Amino acid sequence: MSQKSKTQTFYDRIADVHNLAMKVNGYRNSVAKYLKSLNLHLDENSLVLDAGSGTGIVTLGFQSAGFRPCKTVALDLSFNSLQVSREQFEKDKKTDAKNIAPVQGNILFLPFADETFDLVLTCGVLEYVPLDDGLREMARVMKRGAKLVLIPVKPSIVGSVLEILYKFKTHSIEEVRNTSHKYFNIVGDSQFPITEPIGWSKMIFLLEKK
Repeated sequence: MSQKSKTQTFYDRIADVHNLAMKVNGYRNSVAKYLKSLNLHLDENSLVLDAGSGTGIVTLGFQSAGFRPCKTVALDLSFNSLQVSREQFEKDKKTDAKNIAPVQGNILFLPFADETFDLVLTCGVLEYVPLDDGLREMARVMKRGAKLVLIPVKPSIVGSVLEILYKFKTHSIEEVRNTSHKYFNIVGDSQFPITEPIGWSKMIFLLEKK
């Protein structure tokens, strides 16, 4: 079975459990709080991509932060995860579900034209692919000067446990920095507060396409 099929099958199987874990951990509120602190220059004409959207937690956080672009594309390899996310978007009163488009696809072969998006969000996804390949493909579909909010798994004890549970490989912070520099300017990097569960396993890079 190919790596693509293994990853897709794995997340199809755990979609509901994974979604519950993200809710319990409060990831949505943590992401929303961080995004609110940014000046992303989005308006009603902007196009946004959540690359590797899973069950939709980052898109929901983006909506909670008050952003209402023209369209948000929630792309993921797992059909079941997309189904869960679609249900959440439609029942959540704070979410503009009609302007969110769930799309099944591979982050290494994004089905979009060059320079399409004004913002890309991605969380815990590039750990499944060669980092350079993933960042290069995301840069391809971003407009010049567009922002990438990259939320990788940080090397830590919790990260090591997640590697086993979720069958991925964490990239070192040095590798993330060095590879990002090839396609982006690093605008900033942050740590989630240690009081928030997302801070145990994730950090944030704010990148701008060169």
